[in-house]
Amino acid sequence: MERTLRVMDLPENERPREKLLKYGAETLSNGELIAIILRTGSSSEDILNLSNRVLKETGGLNGLLASDAHEFLSLKGIGAAKAAQLMSLAEISKRFRTFRSGEEYKITQPKDAAELLMEDMRYLKQEHLKVIMLNTKNIVITVKSVSVGSLNSSIVHPREVFCEAIKKSSASIIISHNHPSGDPSPSSEDISLTQRIKESGKLLGIELLDHIIIGNGNYVSLKEKGII
Repeated sequence: MERTLRVMDLPENERPREKLLKYGAETLSNGELIAIILRTGSSSEDILNLSNRVLKETGGLNGLLASDAHEFLSLKGIGAAKAAQLMSLAEISKRFRTFRSGEEYKITQPKDAAELLMEDMRYLKQEHLKVIMLNTKNIVITVKSVSVGSLNSSIVHPREVFCEAIKKSSASIIISHNHPSGDPSPSSEDISLTQRIKESGKLLGIELLDHIIIGNGNYVSLKEKGII
């Protein structure tokens, strides 16, 4: 019978958990931190080798945190249990510093809106348009995804943007979409869409505060650009 290699099978000075408790989490590599979460390797690979290989094959920590169940399960040595552990880690990382942590999230500047959505949107392979709905104190009520695919004023209709905002009695909204290229520079279509949504909001009494374009770790605020 094949035996699964565990963390405890490693020499004591190589065990990530013991190193973490003795020297602090910041001293561990990404592979060692993943090893603590996954706990066991396979019959042919110890947990440190498995963790480091998974990181490499998913494209590093950023790639790992953006992977889905299908991608995890396609990796050698990753079954349903380990895939679930990695997906849970990825979801917790996305919820960090967002209103989904259970706390109120107030937007006072474009950076707040960008940070709210950055981890959800920066690695998406298609363009997604999301609407942040706010109350009269600029506290987030909810975030709604309204469109997937190439965005332009003929495809994205104001009714999709404002439908949920009306239901939630929103005082104002911020729209945001990502550029899969990683470059958040606004296109002419982005500007046209923004102006159309802004004018529709005036008629409905729901102000469009900003349009945030998400890149890979950076963003552009059309309000800061003077377009809104």
